[in-house]
Amino acid sequence: MLPHFGAPPVPYHPAPLASTTPGIPPLRQVGAGGPMRPFPQPLGAPVPLSFAGNAFPPQGPANIYPFKPPTFDSYLCESFFPRTTTEAEDTALTQFLLVRHNDIMPTAAEQSAVSALVGKVKQSIDKIIVAPDTFPTVAIEEVREVGSFKKGTMISKHNIADLVIVLKTLPVIESINSLGQKIVQDLKAEHHSEIFGCVIRDFGCEIAGTHAVVRVLVTILPQNINQLDEDLHLPQKILLKNMAALRHSKWFEENASHSVVKALIRLLKHLRNKHEGLFPLNIWCIELLAHYCVMNTPMRTPLPLALAFRRFFQIISTGMLLPSSPAFVDPCEPNSRIHFSLTLEEMDLIYVTAEMSIWENVVVTPLEKAYCKEDMEPYYGDQTNNENKNDVLATAAAV
Repeated sequence: MLPHFGAPPVPYHPAPLASTTPGIPPLRQVGAGGPMRPFPQPLGAPVPLSFAGNAFPPQGPANIYPFKPPTFDSYLCESFFPRTTTEAEDTALTQFLLVRHNDIMPTAAEQSAVSALVGKVKQSIDKIIVAPDTFPTVAIEEVREVGSFKKGTMISKHNIADLVIVLKTLPVIESINSLGQKIVQDLKAEHHSEIFGCVIRDFGCEIAGTHAVVRVLVTILPQNINQLDEDLHLPQKILLKNMAALRHSKWFEENASHSVVKALIRLLKHLRNKHEGLFPLNIWCIELLAHYCVMNTPMRTPLPLALAFRRFFQIISTGMLLPSSPAFVDPCEPNSRIHFSLTLEEMDLIYVTAEMSIWENVVVTPLEKAYCKEDMEPYYGDQTNNENKNDVLATAAAV
């Protein structure tokens, strides 16, 4: 038996070619090995998760999968592309980022206010779960914390926490409003000196206190998703989005609990709020990119904050989120890529924003327009001069 590398080869026994069916061409014969094989044999360890698989369908007459190479990332091949920055520059950038990170960290009072309101709202919901007869309008399966407060990436002056309620019943809009009012009544009955309010939203409702807000995201059991009525219940898209928040929170807790990842997420969220060009990036995309920039290294050793921060803009400016890039697979949605939710205009806006650089206090930005609308119109020569010459000749002939 010939030697092999990686995993042992899988025995392959091709089936005999079936007779040609009208409208379906037979399998093509390629090389000297017989019929075309749909998948190659395994050759060892799989490709890293960040660029695993190919989400593009076969194209062309030969049904060949188009190959789209991953975005160039110098941190994955430092032996060929060493870093150009000095240690002193990295240290200075790290100190600056840490100072900025401390500025956007929520204060102890803010965290205490959010934590207190979350505890009160969860206590009210738990009472409904334990004694469903007290509020028969809805039947609650469970309630979980999600969002930035749960993940530990909340920023200052953004005292908002998220709770996901999984309903056993279908989410009628009136019942969601009644649930929010029920929670507010329980809070007012137990805390007379505080002010509470409820506002109905497309995702569920918001319970507002004096110094914090709790967003109640409503979803349902997966088996009930096909029983929704557009005119009576919350939109299916919103319910699926709230359901995905549960998976995002679980994945983050298991894989992205590193302190550098959380610090980078805070800094990127702060930049997103300040620059319109980064606003199309949703929070989940920022969290995945931050985890990639810190943890995805050849030796699986986390990068320092300064290098991870610089790496984020490098991979974005090299086109990771452009339509021609495979990007990487969403770990909670195996059949989706992280940039599938972006429009072409949003992809281009993020790409152009990340290309901005500063050289010795000079801001260098890419051109906004290479051509204007007038430049794209067809050119027929100096039409005005030709018309004037024709007028002169016609006048001379008439005289």
